[in-house]
Amino acid sequence: MIVGEHGVIVIDTQISPDAGKELLGEIAKITPKPITTVILTHSDLDHIGGLPVFPKGITIIAQENCKKEMEAAIASHAANAPSPDSLPTQLVTRQREDLTIDSIKLELLHTAPAHTSGDLIIYLPEQKIAFAGDILTMTRARPLIHAEKGGSSEGWISMAKALMGLDTDIYVPGHGNAAVTKPVIQKRIDDLVAERNQIKELIAQGKSLQEIEEITGDRKPPEEHSPPTSEVIYNELTHKAK
Repeated sequence: MIVGEHGVIVIDTQISPDAGKELLGEIAKITPKPITTVILTHSDLDHIGGLPVFPKGITIIAQENCKKEMEAAIASHAANAPSPDSLPTQLVTRQREDLTIDSIKLELLHTAPAHTSGDLIIYLPEQKIAFAGDILTMTRARPLIHAEKGGSSEGWISMAKALMGLDTDIYVPGHGNAAVTKPVIQKRIDDLVAERNQIKELIAQGKSLQEIEEITGDRKPPEEHSPPTSEVIYNELTHKAK
């Protein structure tokens, strides 16, 4: 949450209406100012699920592909579909958009599909804080890339480099410790670049996806629904359908 001169900007809204109500309660403990704006980092349910309990008529800002993903979930009657009245009302359509909301200066960045097709980085240049959404999922050893939502490892590298280019040393991740620093992000970039190069070489040697997962040690954990990073990279490099 960001407290402005007259109101509050909230970045993401938790996983469900009940969790959203808890979030609203915590915000009310800090300030009596009304919530005027929500900015979504991406369309995953654990980031948009609380929207139905937020005040009606507020501005909901998202990258244009984030809205398309939300609309697709509604059209397909997906179990995790948002409510139609929770769709974004203001879209980011460029790689960078500078906004001033209630005296707060923000830069909204989207260089490429990364975790999903519609990720946003929210940067506060005066406070030197960047909210990375699930570009940074620090509860995992490797980046989480939803290829089924148009995410890509190449795009993740682009967005992570955009984070590195910001004048800040404090990054708030989508999951994990809220004090991620540049060296940590740089190591993640280096590790993913190295894994992409390794998989590219293994593909050239004729290795199968199963063999590559065994060699890299990057297999899908039983509890995960999304494919491991190695499979995402393999599919990108061999142009397999997502």
